[in-house]
Amino acid sequence: MGILKTGDKAPGIKLPSTDKAMVDLHSYEGKKVLLLFFPMAFTGVCTKELCMMRDDIANYSNINAEVIAISVDSYFALAKFKELNNLPFTLLSDFNKDASNAYGCLYEEFGLGLKGVSKRSAFVIDQHGIICYEEILENPGELPNFEAINKVIETIK
Repeated sequence: MGILKTGDKAPGIKLPSTDKAMVDLHSYEGKKVLLLFFPMAFTGVCTKELCMMRDDIANYSNINAEVIAISVDSYFALAKFKELNNLPFTLLSDFNKDASNAYGCLYEEFGLGLKGVSKRSAFVIDQHGIICYEEILENPGELPNFEAINKVIETIK
């Protein structure tokens, strides 16, 4: 699938959470969503990014935005990652890579021969399921532009 752009309808996804429950993105309609894809749990930059989200979760709550983070790790690994880092938001496993493919953010080859790893990406989705911001990073060592992301979320009424 091609890369999604601002104004596109966000693809529906059903993925297992760390609670071993299937979560459907369409169940978040009516809410603002910051959807983050990250390469792998327990790696330096991914841990930094999600801990930044943890530390700023009050800001997202204050602007009525849900944070959801997705990686290709198993939900077992993500549950441990969530526990160890005290992450207060939903983590979903895209083990079969359906969501990463649908959102156009999957590395064919990540490094050291690893194939099918999510690119670090950020999507802001409004209450109607429309993408208001998209950022797909080719360099896994970079972080999304959270200043721009927060400005977009704040402007959604």
